[in-house]
Amino acid sequence: MDFNFSEEQLAVSEAATGVFSGLVDPERIGIVEQTEDRIDRALWQALADADLLGLAVPESEGGAGQGLMELCLLLEAQGNAVAPVPLWATLVLGALPIAHFGSEAQRSRWLPGVVSGDVILTASLTGSAASPTSSPAVRATAQGEGWVLDGTELAVPQAHLADRIVVPAHTEGGDVVLVLVDPGAPGVSLERAVTTNREVHPHLHLAGVTVGAEDVLVGADLGRATLAFLSVAAIITLCALQVGVCEAALTQTAAYLNGRHQFGRPLSTFQGTMLRAADAAIDIEAMRVTWQNAAWRFDSGRDAADAARVAKWQAAERGQRTVHATQHLHGGMGADITYPIHRYFLWGKQIELLLGGPSAQLARLGADIAERALAEAEAEG
Repeated sequence: MDFNFSEEQLAVSEAATGVFSGLVDPERIGIVEQTEDRIDRALWQALADADLLGLAVPESEGGAGQGLMELCLLLEAQGNAVAPVPLWATLVLGALPIAHFGSEAQRSRWLPGVVSGDVILTASLTGSAASPTSSPAVRATAQGEGWVLDGTELAVPQAHLADRIVVPAHTEGGDVVLVLVDPGAPGVSLERAVTTNREVHPHLHLAGVTVGAEDVLVGADLGRATLAFLSVAAIITLCALQVGVCEAALTQTAAYLNGRHQFGRPLSTFQGTMLRAADAAIDIEAMRVTWQNAAWRFDSGRDAADAARVAKWQAAERGQRTVHATQHLHGGMGADITYPIHRYFLWGKQIELLLGGPSAQLARLGADIAERALAEAEAEG
């Protein structure tokens, strides 16, 4: 079997790296972090002009029709640059479920705008990720062919920028529906919240919000399966983003250690620094192989849930260890927020905990294994 990337996938990685390396630098990121919206709009438009925002959008809607693997390569490149743009929120949390499950009218309304950079999307997954039963925090009450929503979802990525928010909600009967919520609709309010890596992830408050049939993405019959699909995709792509963050942090650390001297020799020649950096390199490769395995399973139609949780455990546990090591190896410079390496630590820490940290992933894996074992025992009589 050939495990190398295809020419198209390599082209995606090269194009993304070219855009980010050409337009992103620490000074520019610092300026964006001081703005109200925390988005580099010029970079966002450059990504659209390079045809990168439509990677996983169907060709019928102006996209490239690619899969999750290509999205992961794009996000890995974003992680390298810690670039302040809502790629994960728009392309994975928003566009992906619309592309796969949306009606023809929903796809034609929202996806061409994603491709051109005119539409920003997101989804509220915090509640279901924190729930042992994967039940969303928002409640949906049937009203004709639509729904009325009540409840609060915490930390919705870049919701303040979004044209629509994909909101999963639980029904009285225990089912799940997914709907498209207009952030400006009556009854919707956003409470500003700034996260560890200085992004804005507002809390979404819904009070009697009416959603018509035209904005119902998935009904109660397929809602749980769709939410599981979206959650797995969101987790896998986060892992790729984490690899990009950690890889760039280690590269910068190696350059720093080679350039700084003590006792007449580069810091990189000391055994302690060499071993710490080598451990970080091993951690990164472990993270990389697990996200790639999960993305391959997802794109090939295989069950990717357990593989995604394994990848997220690796990205959380090893990712946190890696960014901690790279910051520590910078000594006092690692604590200087005017020096670039601190930003990789902040991103790594945030990704570690998004949609569940290492303990949460192990708990889900254990529950799945136990459930399957019980089912097999019952089947055997």
